Amino acid sequence: MPNRDEPTALEKLLRPLSRQMTLELARALVNVQADQETQTRYDELAGKNSADSLTSEERAELEALVRANTLLGVLKAEARLFLEQSSAT
Repeated sequence: MPNRDEPTALEKLLRPLSRQMTLELARALVNVQADQETQTRYDELAGKNSADSLTSEERAELEALVRANTLLGVLKAEARLFLEQSSAT
């Protein structure tokens, strides 16, 4: 089982961005959310996935949305950490 204390490959790739983080960028990243159209489409695809009724094109679309959300999640985590560290100093 992987050690969760070790950074993932994605986290390692994003390290240069975290070194360039500013308060403004960190706050903006923390507040990023999908627009309503994207969220509605994700919900639709997730429902179809649960019902095992996705087409191959829909599966690819859902996978792309999940990858983008994963990336955004890592960016938000880096931004939150930066904000926490900034407020502690």
